[in-house]
Formats: sequence, structure tokens, C-alpha cells
Amino acid sequence: MPLLSPRFRLTSIALTLGLLGASAARAENLQDLYQASLGYDATYLSARASLDAAQYRRDQVYALRRPSVGLSVSGGRSTSSTPDALSTQSANTTQYGATVSATQSLFNRANDKTITQAEKALEVARTDFATAEQDLIIRVSQAYFDVLAAQDTLATARSSLAAISEVVASAKRNFEVGTATITDTREAQARYDLARATEIVADNDLTNKRIALDQLVGRVNVQPNQLAVPVTLPAVVPSVVDDWVVRANAEHPAIQRARLGLEVAQLETEKAKAGHLPTVGVSASVGRGHSSTQGMAGIPYDSTSPSTSSGVSVTLNVPLFAGYSIQNRVKETVVLEDKAQDDLVAARRAVEQATRTSFYGVRSGAAQVAALEAAESSSQLALDATQLGYKVGVRVNIDVLNAQAQLYSTQAQLAQARYNVILAGLRLRQASGRLTADDVAAVNGLLQR
Repeated sequence: MPLLSPRFRLTSIALTLGLLGASAARAENLQDLYQASLGYDATYLSARASLDAAQYRRDQVYALRRPSVGLSVSGGRSTSSTPDALSTQSANTTQYGATVSATQSLFNRANDKTITQAEKALEVARTDFATAEQDLIIRVSQAYFDVLAAQDTLATARSSLAAISEVVASAKRNFEVGTATITDTREAQARYDLARATEIVADNDLTNKRIALDQLVGRVNVQPNQLAVPVTLPAVVPSVVDDWVVRANAEHPAIQRARLGLEVAQLETEKAKAGHLPTVGVSASVGRGHSSTQGMAGIPYDSTSPSTSSGVSVTLNVPLFAGYSIQNRVKETVVLEDKAQDDLVAARRAVEQATRTSFYGVRSGAAQVAALEAAESSSQLALDATQLGYKVGVRVNIDVLNAQAQLYSTQAQLAQARYNVILAGLRLRQASGRLTADDVAAVNGLLQR
């Protein structure tokens, strides 16, 4: 029977990949798609808006240290009339004036702590934004390599289907000339039908993966670039897991957020204790008015009197007793401070566990890639030997089908394992709090240009 040569297999895979990319406008790399997602992904944009809002909240609190100035204007007219036995006394009075007043806090420890808390809250918002940025990198990268993996799976399924179809045709010809049994034909046909079903599933999965990537970056028919050949996966640097853990304790946004939460809780305790302290403020005002009266008290008269007023006062408020509310508030904040400390410990432990798990996951994935590369080479040799055995009559067509299936399965697993190692490397940097846009550029360097 005519067997598939290695050159035919490579050609088949190339044609399949070409068909996969035919509907796309153009191939795009990971970095371009990540930049596109920055202006489209709703979750990321929401985190950025929250950061902007936190900056304005911080600026609002600064008003506690600044003076407050107000202007009040008043005006009115009154009429009075008092009759007596001899005559009627009447008067019309018109008054108007304006006053500018200002107040300034001189000493208020609670306000000082509130301002510091607002600054800490802004830092918390920055850590939340950093977390959202890292999450977006992972989501875009995952969707990108999901499409590549789905393309590889579909290409393998179509190549396998093409190879099996030739085996089916050969089995039918051999049966017609009497050199093979009907069993060979039916076995080959069963494999073909199964391969056809696998191709349908793979095609639908690729469609779904492309929809997910398009939705994430706001584009249509995105065609990711393949990995550059030969594939060279980056090594894990540093190569010691404890180095990653130490860095994570210093830089991870979750730990920074928990640490800031503890500092905010400590400030809340100090603010509660400030309830026992006096507050001092100063107020000043200046005003100008005018009063005009027209009347008759036996003899008509008209009087006008302008007025100017100003004043400055310093107010001291000393809390004496508030029904034990301040003492109980202090006790509450001390307990919340202990809770924040426990949250910080929990965050550190979670980050350390995630970092170690991710580190060993990358190492295991790299070892799996090496093993699958060896398995691919062995499977290719096994297929070549099986095809030769079939030619000389010591193997049957089911042996060829099994060898082909093993090779295609190994190739698909190898491609997926490579993508998993790249994604695991990004997740390791995320777990340690070191994931940035520069890492996207590094991964992008592994792709075809």
C-alpha cells in the first residue's frame, strides 16, 4: 500500500494551518493584543477608574487641613406703627449687609490620622490596580495560547484524518484484490469515523477559543502568531525557589495590600484615642451693613446708619465624658488591628504557597516537555518501522493506525505542554508579584515575526 511519507505529513500540516488562518485578517503577536486589551477590557478599565476615584477621595480629605471660607448676605424691610391718643407713630426700616467668615483648624489629631488613612487608601487602590493589570496579562496570554493549542489540535486531527483516509483506501483496494480481509477495511473505516468526530470537536473548540480571545481584545478574527521554530523555552531565573519567595514577600500586591490594611487599622486606633484630646480652631469674620429708617413720630424723620463689624476668636474644645463611647471605640479598633495582623500573616502564607507551587509547576512542565520531545522522536521511529513492517507483510494496517495515532497524540501533547510551560512561567511571576508588561514582551519574543 502507498504509505504517508514524512514530507507528505509536513505538507498536510502546513496546508491545515494555512486553512486555519485563511479567515483571519492578519497574524498578530501577543504584545499587540495585550496593548489592545488595555483600552477594551472592562475589568481592567474598572480597576483604573477605581484608582482615579481613590486619588480624588484622598484630595477631598486634605480639606481638613485647609481653611473654610463662606459669604453670607442678608437684606430685609420692616414696617411698624404705634397709635396713641394724640398721634400715630410709624416707621419703615430697610436693612442689608454682607459678612465673610473663615474657620481654620489649629489642632485636631483625629483629622491628621484621617488624612494619613486616605493616603494609605490610595496606596491600597494602587495595589488593586497592579493586581488587575497582572490578571489581564494572564487572561490575555491564556486566551492567546488557548487559540494556538486549539489550532494545533485541529491541525493534528485533520492530518490524522488524511492519513487514515489513505489507509482506508488502501485496505479497500487490498480487499478487492484479495490480499486483505474485510476486517482490515472495517477497522480502518472505524478509525476514520472516529477521527472525523474528533475533527468536528476540535473545530468547534477552536471557534470558541477564538471568540474568547476576540472578546478580550476587542477585535475580530484574531490570528495569533505561532511559536518560533526551533522552540526554545526560557529557563527559570532565579533557579532557587526561596529567592522567589523572598521577592514575593516584598513585592506581591496582596501582601502590600494586607500590610497597608494593618497600617490603616493602627491609624484607626490612634484616631480613636484622639477622642480624648482637645481640639483647637480659629474663626474670623468681617461684615458690613446698612440700615435706613423713615418714620413719623409727630414730626417726620429719616435716619441712615452704616455699620462695619469684624472679629477673631479661638475655640478650645475639651472632651470630658462621652458615655464611655471613646473607650469602647479604642477597644474595638485594637481588636480590628489584631485582625489586620492575622490577615497579613494569611496573605504571606498564601503567596508563599502559590509561589512554591508555581515554581515547581514550571520545573515539572519543562521536564514534561523534554520527555514528550523524546517521545515524539520515538513515536516517529516507531511509525516508520511499522510502515516498513506493513510493506513486508509482518504488520497489519491496524498497527499502522495505532502508530500514527500515537505520533499525532504525542505531537498534540507536546505543543500543549510547551504552551503550559510559558503560561506557568507567567503565573510564577504573578504569584511572586513580579509580573509586568516587560514579561509580555519577553514571551512575545518566542513567537514568529
